[in-house]
Amino acid sequence: MSDMEQAPARTPLYARHIALGGRMVDFAGYALPVNYRKGVLAEHLFTRDRSGLFDVSHMGQAFLSGPEAARRLESLVPGDIQALAPGRIRYTQFTNDEGGILDDLMVTKLAPTAAGERLFLVVNAACKQADFAHLRAKLPDLRLEVLEDHALLALQGPAAANVLERHVPGVSALGFMAQDYFSWRGAELGVSRSGYTGEDGFEISLSAEAARPLADLLLLEDDVQPIGLGARDSLRLEAGLCLYGHDIDTTTSPVEAGLVWSISRRRREQGGFPGAARIQKELAEGVARQRVGLAPDGKAPAREGADIASADGALIGKVTSGGFSPSLGRPIAMGYVPPEFAREGTALNLIVRGKLLPARVVPLPFVPNRYHRPAKA
Repeated sequence: MSDMEQAPARTPLYARHIALGGRMVDFAGYALPVNYRKGVLAEHLFTRDRSGLFDVSHMGQAFLSGPEAARRLESLVPGDIQALAPGRIRYTQFTNDEGGILDDLMVTKLAPTAAGERLFLVVNAACKQADFAHLRAKLPDLRLEVLEDHALLALQGPAAANVLERHVPGVSALGFMAQDYFSWRGAELGVSRSGYTGEDGFEISLSAEAARPLADLLLLEDDVQPIGLGARDSLRLEAGLCLYGHDIDTTTSPVEAGLVWSISRRRREQGGFPGAARIQKELAEGVARQRVGLAPDGKAPAREGADIASADGALIGKVTSGGFSPSLGRPIAMGYVPPEFAREGTALNLIVRGKLLPARVVPLPFVPNRYHRPAKA
């Protein structure tokens, strides 16, 4: 390693990954496991069938607090933060002046304090330093407290609620896109219920010191196995969810990406966030391209960067995410095409290793999600 190169950072669970046989790689500046001994396919299917434990401690966590923090944050994101009730979570994006996406993030409104409103933010690892600098520059009078000494675990899958409830009583009562605080062996756990896999699941923010014994305890459960980055990516692709830097970036608007659902009517009408003019124009007049699901014929996957062609061979777009779906037993992909090619069932071609691979447009998600949504009485 040269003097100019820097070893990847280690999460609090690094030693556990090594002991479990994790195949480690540098991901967003952190040493993280791609997979463990059983491999990506087995990890993926185990998560869908029971539950998987993911180390996502590389992601950025921070509190943003001060007078009118929700309204102030709305000057940087198109999401409706003011309408959140305490304990509720909103998915949104930092946008730039051109309406492109700087990063996507989760925002939780916490109970207010004497100092004002308090928000909890979770941002992507590769963008977190830029995101925090952006917040400090644009909202200098608010307090940004970055949680440097914290871990973030995700327990995802149909068995997750029962497993976690055995160790953290009351956690199974959390609703979808809700967060609350619990105590475990004297440690404070900030637990949210959302999920990047399309399955019911929980994210657990806690001190680095508490993360190791909690992870060990959960991994003693028959219904829990450790899951690496490989299965995390295949699960999110099946769920039709965007990966920043691939399916969305600074050139992509939330409208093009199919994220209009994350922008409330008030924010669409009032604007007041970077790039609002472009986003409002696209909402009114349509977009030049849009994200779609793609089902290639045969068994050959189309990876990120593959060209998308019309049925007559004209180049019309690019694949942004693609791979093999363990749940479906076939390849799947996402990419951007002009609206006239985005209708479900449209025949297209994907160019894989110089050959035209027939494909068709299919609805997202590829695998129906199973988020926790209790039936209304």
